[in-house]
Amino acid sequence: MTLAVRDLSIRYGFFVLLVALALFFYVAQPAFMSVRSLVFVFQSVAITAILALGVTGTLVVGGFDLSIGSVAASSMMAASYAMVIWGWGTTETVLLCIGFGLLAGLLNGLIIVYGRVPDLLATLGTMFLLLGLQLVPTAGRSIARGMTLPDGTTATGSFDPSFLALGRARLFDVLPVSVVVMLALAVAIFVFLEFTRWGRVMYAIGSNEQASRLAGAPVARYKIAAYMISGAFASIGGILLAARVGRGDVSSGNNLLLDAVAAALIGFAVLGAAKPNAFGTLIGALFVGMLLQGLTMMNAPYYTQDAVKGGVLVFALLFTFSLTRRAGR
Repeated sequence: MTLAVRDLSIRYGFFVLLVALALFFYVAQPAFMSVRSLVFVFQSVAITAILALGVTGTLVVGGFDLSIGSVAASSMMAASYAMVIWGWGTTETVLLCIGFGLLAGLLNGLIIVYGRVPDLLATLGTMFLLLGLQLVPTAGRSIARGMTLPDGTTATGSFDPSFLALGRARLFDVLPVSVVVMLALAVAIFVFLEFTRWGRVMYAIGSNEQASRLAGAPVARYKIAAYMISGAFASIGGILLAARVGRGDVSSGNNLLLDAVAAALIGFAVLGAAKPNAFGTLIGALFVGMLLQGLTMMNAPYYTQDAVKGGVLVFALLFTFSLTRRAGR
C-alpha cells in the first residue's frame, strides 16, 4: 500500500464504510433511506450521543468514565421522583438532575485525583453505588403516576407536559427536540475542546500529564472538570430519557453505557484522528444508530445486535490504529 493510499484510507476509510453500510441497507430495505427512518435514527441515538460526548471529555484528559449509564439512569429516576412524588415543575426538576450529574462527576474526580484510585475502578464503584441508591426510595419499583409508595400512600403528582415535550416534541413536526439538544451539546463540546485554551490544555494533559504539570497546568482541576462535564452530560441524557418514556423505569438505562462507549471509541477512527474528539464521537453515535436501525428493519434477531456492534467496533479501531502506526514508522 502506497503512502498516499494509506493516508486516504486513514482519513476517509470510515466514511467509505459508513456509505457502504447505508447502501447495503438501502438495497436490502429501500425504506431505510426515507426521511422518517433517518429522523428515527437521529432520535434513537440522541441520548447515547450525549452520554458519549461526556465520555469524550474524560478520554481527552486520559481518563474514562464507566458511571455515565448509572448517572443517566439515576437522573431519570430523580426527575420522575421529583415530579410524580414531590410535584415539582420542569425548571426545578431539570436543575436538580443537572446538579446531581455535576455532583456525581465531582465525586468521581475527587476520588481519582486526590484518592489516587484508577479511573476505571473509581467510576466502576460509583456506577454500582448509584445503581443501588436509585432503587432505595421506591423499594426497587419503577415510578409512575398513581403508584403505591413503600409507606402505603399513593403518588399524586404527574409529569409536566413541558417536561415531556423535551423528549417527545418535534420542531416543525419533523426534528425531535432531543436531537436539537444533542446537536447543540455536540457543537458546544467541539468548540470547547478544539478552539479554546482550556480544551488544548485538556488534550495536553491526556497526552502527557507529567509534562503538563511541570509546565504549570492545574492538572487536578482540569481532570475534575472533565468528570463533572461527563456527569452533567449524562444527567441531561437521563432527563431526556425520562421525558421520552414518561416514567421512572428502573431498567431503561441498562444499555446506555455500552452504546455510549462504543460511539466514543468508534470516533477514534473518524478522519484518522486516533484520539478522542467530539466530531468523531457524534459520527460514531450516528453510525451505531444507523447500524441498529438497518438490522431492525431487516428483522435481524435482537440477540445478534450486540455481537454486530462489537465486531464493527473492533474492526474500526483495528483498521485505524494499525494503519496509523504503520504510517508513523
